[in-house]
Amino acid sequence: MASVAPRLLLPEAPSLVAGVGRATLLTPDGEIETLSPATLSRRLDDLPPPILVHAPATARRLGLPPFPVAYDLLELFAFALPAQPAPPTPRGLALALELEPPKDEEAAAVLLSEIATAILRRLAAARHAPHNRDAGLLAAQLRDRVDWPWAGSVLAALGQPEARPSPDPLKVWRRLPDWEETAPPTPPASVPIAPLEARRRLAEILGDFAEQRPAQADYASAAALAFAPREVEGQPHLVLAEAGTGTGKTLGYIAPASLWAERNGAPVWVSTYTRNLQRQIDQELFRLYPDPEERRRHVVIRKGRENYLCLLNHEEAVSGALPSRLLALSLVSRWALATRDGDMQGGDFPGWIAELFPWGHVAGLTDRRGECIHSACPHWRRCFVEHSIRRARSARLVIANHALVMVQAALGGGEDRPALRYVFDEGHHLFDAADSAFSAEISGGEMAELRRWLLGAEGARGRARGLRRRLEEVTGDHPALLPLVEEALRHAGSLPGPGWGSRLWDDPEEQPVDEEGEPMPGLPARTNPGERFLRVVERQVLARSAEADSGYDVECDLHPLNPGVAEAGAALEEALGTIETPLRALHGRITGLLEDPDAELETGDRIRLDTARRAVDRRGLRPLAAWRSMLASLAGRPPEPGTRPVHVDWLALLRRDGRVIDAALHRHFLDPTQPFATVVAAPAHGLLVTSATLRDSGEPDPEAAWEEAEARTGASHLPAPAVRAAVPSPFDYERQTMAIVVTDIARDGPQTAMAMERLFRASGGGALGLFTAIRRLRDAHARMAPGLEAAGIPLYAQHVDAMDNATLVDVFRAEEDSCLLGTDALRDGVDVPGRSLRLLVFDRVPWPRPTILHRERRLHLSGARPKAYDDAIARHRLRQAFGRLVRRADDRGVFVLLDSRAPTRLMAGLPAGVVPRRMALAEAVQTVSRFLNSDAPSD
Repeated sequence: MASVAPRLLLPEAPSLVAGVGRATLLTPDGEIETLSPATLSRRLDDLPPPILVHAPATARRLGLPPFPVAYDLLELFAFALPAQPAPPTPRGLALALELEPPKDEEAAAVLLSEIATAILRRLAAARHAPHNRDAGLLAAQLRDRVDWPWAGSVLAALGQPEARPSPDPLKVWRRLPDWEETAPPTPPASVPIAPLEARRRLAEILGDFAEQRPAQADYASAAALAFAPREVEGQPHLVLAEAGTGTGKTLGYIAPASLWAERNGAPVWVSTYTRNLQRQIDQELFRLYPDPEERRRHVVIRKGRENYLCLLNHEEAVSGALPSRLLALSLVSRWALATRDGDMQGGDFPGWIAELFPWGHVAGLTDRRGECIHSACPHWRRCFVEHSIRRARSARLVIANHALVMVQAALGGGEDRPALRYVFDEGHHLFDAADSAFSAEISGGEMAELRRWLLGAEGARGRARGLRRRLEEVTGDHPALLPLVEEALRHAGSLPGPGWGSRLWDDPEEQPVDEEGEPMPGLPARTNPGERFLRVVERQVLARSAEADSGYDVECDLHPLNPGVAEAGAALEEALGTIETPLRALHGRITGLLEDPDAELETGDRIRLDTARRAVDRRGLRPLAAWRSMLASLAGRPPEPGTRPVHVDWLALLRRDGRVIDAALHRHFLDPTQPFATVVAAPAHGLLVTSATLRDSGEPDPEAAWEEAEARTGASHLPAPAVRAAVPSPFDYERQTMAIVVTDIARDGPQTAMAMERLFRASGGGALGLFTAIRRLRDAHARMAPGLEAAGIPLYAQHVDAMDNATLVDVFRAEEDSCLLGTDALRDGVDVPGRSLRLLVFDRVPWPRPTILHRERRLHLSGARPKAYDDAIARHRLRQAFGRLVRRADDRGVFVLLDSRAPTRLMAGLPAGVVPRRMALAEAVQTVSRFLNSDAPSD
């Protein structure tokens, strides 16, 4: 289609910026009005749809119903500039577009039309870019099918005002490149990296004009010891390196890691606990590989399949998509053509896109339920995950996460080449990551998921293929396999069926039915082994738990068993065996075909057989074996009181709004670092475990502090001793920070919210409030938001605002005077240098949650010092939070704990020179204001 000269076509519409309980409106006539929500609603009835940023959030902040039509600048940004980051606020968009950020809501309202102009200009300038080839056809589709407000402006900027609609641009899989198989990698060499060489590589990365940091060079030297040749099988070189905040540890370990990878022809896997740190490391690597193409060859980010856009899911969503979903799918399609690697969780996919639409419009596009059919998928050759797996085999640095690393190691390498060298950043989280990776549970949700994997959707819409359909190509070529598949499916009805949750807790006699009310295969809860087991678990938990009527999740000890639990467990174990037996025979038969020297298998057939074998093992045999082992133990003798168990088993109920929605039998390793050491660490040749908080700095005995660090990282389970290294932070914490314990605030919701609001006002924003319970966080937000907004301080909150954690942190970083409320999960992802984070307030001491699992670990892992075990966990959390305050040499910050009961010994974990001050709230407010608003810290 011929194009004309692009022009800018802006809507004549009012601009709207929302606060809490008030709105700033710039009318098309140029008048600025501050209105209440009710007045705004009436005013908009007489005006065109408004220009705004994040329509759902705007409506929610004003307490209004969703806008029927609006010119949302986020929709325009996502369409015109796909795969580009921008915090979803007027200030965030201004910074992303290199515009002067607004100083208040009135300035933001004036700026909105300028933001639209800047976006359209960039689109016009890039209209001939490859990813914009079909943009006009897609915009015309949105114009004609959903009357998208921005369609006319986009088509004018593209120079295609008369473009005709076409659904083809949604079919992005047709334009994505195929991956190509390469020869297997050669065996890696074992050339060591000397400490002096690591220092030289670090200097090269930093450049001639970089700030000299001797501590960073010392750290790189210590990290190099993890890359020495292994001398004894099962005895990797392990270095525990604590690097204080500001040391520059990322480039410190990248220096020897990248040098080792270059010399030895194998990748080093850098593992993190949070997606945020993955992204930071990736950004730091610009300094090592400034050329984008070189960086793409040498650096790969690896995550689980559930993080990536599934092209088959996208195709099925696009096929016959209703108009209500078309805009969401169009923005995803635009992004898919521009993305670096297809990562929708923490990659270059703006998390706020999903927030603009009803739940499920975007969330269902990833492979969240393990539905991947691998080589049977028509898009396998273009799959983003398969691309990243193959690139990782020839990369130098693979940036992964603890969960993926542990799962891949447990699977014997899985889809990736087994790693020889690891760097575990955020090493203080290894214990928690291993606890999650090596645990198991038998729950209604898990059993129903296995049934869905075996039988498919059972009347529900969507792909959800069962095992028969997944293996139809394999069984078509090898019909002897089909009877084994059919036998496994015949017994799948013993697992909880569709609707099991409501049926189980409401009427255990009810027969399962599908969406049309027709009887489903399977048994009623009274005789269905899976549902019967859940029923007896519920009965025991409600009878034994001290908090059975609390309305929250509850748990109880497994032993002594209630009458009927052992019998229900035995029946379920037998039923699971009838599923496992044919699946195990199927796995063995496929293995035999693959290993038969006389079988003449084509490459495609071999790939399909191997994919089927891995799927049966991972999705069927592994969980079934774990569940049967757990259930079989019910018939055995309970452990003697006081004996140290290998596993901790307990029963639990999951509740929502006071209603039971699931029941479970849990099993966790007492010490999860033991399987981590056996499965991950021992097979490797070298590991660097690093963090700013490896040790408990409040432990008076330095040797005991190192021993505790070794215990929580798995080092104590390895035969060779770990190398210990510690590099202090270069920051002057005594001068740059202050710690306060408020002594006159009761531990209740209203007083905590009042105190936190006063402190936030004193700091003028830039404050992070951390809560140990979601309920208290939500209550505090409702109490604090109106007053802070009236003072011109925006307040955002995890579990309140419809944004994921990464988006909330991006907003907090961009809005320098905003405040943010969150829990521990948010704390771990916050890396906000500068004035955007200058005050951190804890609602109370973050003691470990008093669960059955914690009780057993406290008893058996504390070394006869149970109180010290609790103290160490709380000190770690306080220290990790405190470390967020100062990220640069010119940062300043105040740490406040609103808990008069806080023991002084817990504050001993703060950096040297920081002496907590105990004072009343009024004095704390004055101290915070004076410290943060003066030119120099006061004494």
